[in-house]
Amino acid sequence: MGNCLKRSTTDDISLLRGNDSVRESSSDQLSPPNYQEALPAQQAILPVYHPSPSVTRSVAQLTEEEQVKIAKRIGLIQHLPTGTYDGCKKTRECVICMGEFMVGDALRYLPCMHTYHMKCIDDWLMRSLTCPSCMEPVDAALLTSYETN
Repeated sequence: MGNCLKRSTTDDISLLRGNDSVRESSSDQLSPPNYQEALPAQQAILPVYHPSPSVTRSVAQLTEEEQVKIAKRIGLIQHLPTGTYDGCKKTRECVICMGEFMVGDALRYLPCMHTYHMKCIDDWLMRSLTCPSCMEPVDAALLTSYETN
């Protein structure tokens, strides 16, 4: 529920300043952020991809060909089935992080029937499109599963 009492101030900017008085001068108004100063901070949070196993670069440093390759890989990974761990599965451990599955964890299933934490296997598949347990190529197995249906 909201506050039903009227305040003496006409705007809520005083709440941000930690002060209850309303300032009337335009010099006290908040200035818009300087986007040129914020740009390096935004570049620091750009995702890092691995176009090949030995190469690690931020998305801004990738060539167009590498960006297309990574986009295709992301699309392929998104077609793999996902689910949540309910405690009933025979597999109880993610072999990538060696952590036990907890009820409610997001899982991803590979065509070879191995199961991993979604974050763990997605990161793995961005580096190598093979199952970490049986080394089966995930892209070939996924394409084969589409052909048989």
